[in-house]
Amino acid sequence: MQGLGEPRHIRPSLPRCEASGDRGKQVQGSHCSTSSLHPRASDYGGAVCRGQVEEDRGACRRPVTVDSSKAKTSLEALKISIKQLKWKEFPLGRRLPCDIYWHGVSFCESENLCSGKVNKFPGMMEMVRKINLSRAMRTMRQLYPEEYDFYPQSWILPEEYHIFCAEVHLARDADPSYKPTFIVKPDGGCQGDGIYLIRDPGEVRVMGSMQSRPAVVQEYITKPLLIDKLKFDMRIYVLLKSIDPLEIYISKDGLSRFCTEQYQEPNHRNLHHVYMHLTNYSLNIHSGNFIHSNSAHTGSKRTVTSVLYRLLAKGVDIKKVWSDIIALVIKTVMALIPELKVYYQADLPPGKPRPSCFQILGFDILLTKNLQPVLLEVNANPSMKIEHEQELRPGVYENVPSLVDEEVKIAIIRDTLRLVDPRRRRSLQNRSPSSDRMADIHPESPDTGDPETSKSPDKSNLPAMCLKQVYPKYAKQFSRFRILEQIATLFIRFLGMKGSKRMGPTGFRTFIRSCKLSGSGFSMAAGDILYIDITRRCSSLEQRESGMSLQAFFEAFFHLARRRYKGFALHEQVQSLVEFCESQQDSVHEKRLQHSRARTGALAPLRHVTSHTPLLHRSSVSCRLTDYKLQHS
Repeated sequence: MQGLGEPRHIRPSLPRCEASGDRGKQVQGSHCSTSSLHPRASDYGGAVCRGQVEEDRGACRRPVTVDSSKAKTSLEALKISIKQLKWKEFPLGRRLPCDIYWHGVSFCESENLCSGKVNKFPGMMEMVRKINLSRAMRTMRQLYPEEYDFYPQSWILPEEYHIFCAEVHLARDADPSYKPTFIVKPDGGCQGDGIYLIRDPGEVRVMGSMQSRPAVVQEYITKPLLIDKLKFDMRIYVLLKSIDPLEIYISKDGLSRFCTEQYQEPNHRNLHHVYMHLTNYSLNIHSGNFIHSNSAHTGSKRTVTSVLYRLLAKGVDIKKVWSDIIALVIKTVMALIPELKVYYQADLPPGKPRPSCFQILGFDILLTKNLQPVLLEVNANPSMKIEHEQELRPGVYENVPSLVDEEVKIAIIRDTLRLVDPRRRRSLQNRSPSSDRMADIHPESPDTGDPETSKSPDKSNLPAMCLKQVYPKYAKQFSRFRILEQIATLFIRFLGMKGSKRMGPTGFRTFIRSCKLSGSGFSMAAGDILYIDITRRCSSLEQRESGMSLQAFFEAFFHLARRRYKGFALHEQVQSLVEFCESQQDSVHEKRLQHSRARTGALAPLRHVTSHTPLLHRSSVSCRLTDYKLQHS
């Protein structure tokens, strides 16, 4: 599917002294500069630039180093990827810093993690847990109800059990034919552990155990798209390359996981048939009907591309399907980013050496019968195993290669490494998107002209990139959903204590006062009451330390927006309040700058004419400066 109407990027020609890798930048700046502080290259017949090029070539020849000591289950695919790139692996770690650290489960800090790149974001494991993901999606749905309808309606157990019961009973009273099915998922569960289906709120199991193991109950999609009469979902792999600036890539291919029992709509007789209703690979592999795939197009685990081609043969507009999936991914990431930024500043505070982060996420997506994608969950640690267990004889198992896993996962890890290669030039990072048409995206497009997805500097004969940039490429369509990031920036600004993730009452009062949100209609005392009310309620739900979390701050911010801008849609009210707060902060910042300039100008003569300046006048100037600081601190 080449030829999508996007012009290929043509690398501009550069002077030889600028064609350097990252390691050569410092030397380049000191030797190739035309500043009078350094000799010009022309003064030495270009010898300095030639020496710079040689040093840069040496830097490029130095292999990228990867610490794989914590890679765990992704180790085999990582080893193959490093070997294909001809990089240097350190399987037992290294005393000296490495360029890339590959962690298997979550972000974990160590002595060497003061530089380089690590493949996990702090806080990501917590953010994609089912309860936190549901809260984040619910907040976005408040602002954009029609845009965030791809996530099933959810309730948190046990705190919202009474709300769940009340809403189901109201729906049944309004429509007697309403006979929903719900799916209960433990918050920290994985691989299908503890998941079960219910038809009535009273069927929720042992509420007492929910206190120690909270869960989410969601609407169950009763009419999924079927292939060969089997329910399936798609594991779409997403690379979050950076959160500031935001960079998102989606793999052209993924995995389709099939149930092993023909699907029937839920009823009281088949609710417990996990092989019919749950697509989890770790469950279905124990079914007697499970078929290990020998190709990408058959078996109980296939590639996403094979499924899309199957749909294409039936006349389905797979470009539209893929565009909807991309939109779902971008919107979901935008719901997660605000909280991630809070975790990031807490665990990796600015002002000290720290690594940069990236992460591969697994999006589990279900297609409905009418081809609408539904987000089931997001996995912060998607399995990157490239083998499966095969029973040779009763009780005897052997790990054998999985051709489908190898095809998909090695390419994803290899191309992730290519994209985060520290030698990659950064000058094109902020380029403008070459196209904004979502319909032009297709998972099989071999190249879109992206410099980031062009050939690697390591080997020109590597396959084309399987990861395609979708943000900032399509920023115009989705930037309006980043409003919560702006609120999170305000939240971080007024946190007060470095490394904190919760706002205290003093921070909230400072926010109200600094943004001039108090007045005749809303007093500072009312702000204190709002803080106490929301924080107490949210703390009982989250069961964490005291203070106002970001989600609680969102609720308070929405409340203030409704009071101040009545008669508008919520997202318009919130946007107006964000702009007002930012303008107040800009005004305070500008006043401080003017005050700093004025102070410098006023005090400079005093150093020269101190003996001629009356003491009383100097004291009044000092008092006015002190009053100004107190007023604007």
